[in-house]
Amino acid sequence: MSELTAPRGPISLVIVDDHPVVRHGLRSIFEVPSGFAVLGEAADGAEAIEQVTRLDPDVVLMDLRMPGCGGVEAIAELARRGARARVLVLTTYDTDSDTLPAIEAGATGYLLKDAPRDDLFGAVRAAAEGRTVLSPDIAARLVSRVRAPGNHSLSSRERDVLRLVAKGSSNREIAAALFISEATVKSHLTHIYGKLGAKDRAAAVALAYDQGILR
Repeated sequence: MSELTAPRGPISLVIVDDHPVVRHGLRSIFEVPSGFAVLGEAADGAEAIEQVTRLDPDVVLMDLRMPGCGGVEAIAELARRGARARVLVLTTYDTDSDTLPAIEAGATGYLLKDAPRDDLFGAVRAAAEGRTVLSPDIAARLVSRVRAPGNHSLSSRERDVLRLVAKGSSNREIAAALFISEATVKSHLTHIYGKLGAKDRAAAVALAYDQGILR
């Protein structure tokens, strides 16, 4: 599915939550209106990965805090596998420690469980089209975080990559240390160069030290 292209027919879903009552409630909500089709449910991240790989839904409604494999780990693994599904986080937690890792891992959107039903429907439709969906409170906080003095908007993983670059590590060594692919390392470096206005690794490290990102 290409960017900003809605799926043809009903939007297919997999619901991921460790609470059976929540899964049942969400299934019931999405079975009422036309335009949605719930393909399956999962109780944790590992089951979610299996279900999404097997069922190939358009959208995954993903809880974050679950026993065993959590939501962030599942999102990252689905992204690594190149899953077509868009992941819309649906959780009760809205702290930066929950929000940012989920978005960095590849979530298309982040919504709280107290969102009105129509907002949830709209968020799923938007996610299916590849549009980013954030609850108003989370969006406002992320904007404030990016605009805060001294914030260079590097993600935590980009900072990890930059620290290893500063130590002289090669892309292969960085990939091994962070358990990611070399292609992902190159992608992080491209983002780092763009955010810092650097042309190469040496310039990025120098600018990072100069701006206080690295110490």
